[in-house]
Amino acid sequence: MRKTIAIANQKGGIGKSTTAAAIGQALASQGKKILFVDMDAQANLTYTLGAEPINGSMIDVLMRKASAAEILTQTRSGDLLPAALTLAGADMNLTETGKEYRLREALEPIADQYDHIIIDTPPALGMLTVNALTAADTVVIPAKADIYSLQGVKQLYGTICAVRRYCNKDLKIEGILLTAYNPRAVLNREIADAFKLTAESMETKLFSTFIREGIAVRESQIQQISLFEYAPKSNPAIDYLSLIDEMAKEE
Repeated sequence: MRKTIAIANQKGGIGKSTTAAAIGQALASQGKKILFVDMDAQANLTYTLGAEPINGSMIDVLMRKASAAEILTQTRSGDLLPAALTLAGADMNLTETGKEYRLREALEPIADQYDHIIIDTPPALGMLTVNALTAADTVVIPAKADIYSLQGVKQLYGTICAVRRYCNKDLKIEGILLTAYNPRAVLNREIADAFKLTAESMETKLFSTFIREGIAVRESQIQQISLFEYAPKSNPAIDYLSLIDEMAKEE
């Protein structure tokens, strides 16, 4: 059964695009057919996958100037609906009734071609993130083990509740994922306990898999090569594969 996963957190710099790429690439390495959707104007996911918006970007799809099939780009890790800087104007340009459903409607004609759809979102709680949550079955919330990330998760939860109420009543929070984790740091362990309590209050969980720090992530992004091809034995690669196993057990 196809599953659409949004990767969301309003705070930047917490490994959101890295997690979107890694989850999709890990699933692709297991033979799954993946569609990546880049909803962030910074286009980090698009760059990481080695793509460019040659035939248009997600803003063209959201504005109904092009179909998803028309801008579809093939990458080594799966198909991609790319982003471009013009996405930054989405909140101002998407004003019509039903604007929250633009992404869901755009994906419908092609969704059945894929096993998983992975949606990367911007570090903001605007219309792009709302569209992603409306189109998704589940949401994974990456966060670093610091107090600002914890605040960001709580704010995101308010948006998730609103989306459930008005746009997507079946949206499930898959879990909170700690990234760039250092198990030797006492503060990280203490903050992890706080995240666990927050997850319980959101009726979800803190993933037992923590993504450890590793230079291989940045190196693979520079090379525009899948982490699992570039450094399959690195700590982050091992951890992301463990995350996929943990997510599969919950299905």
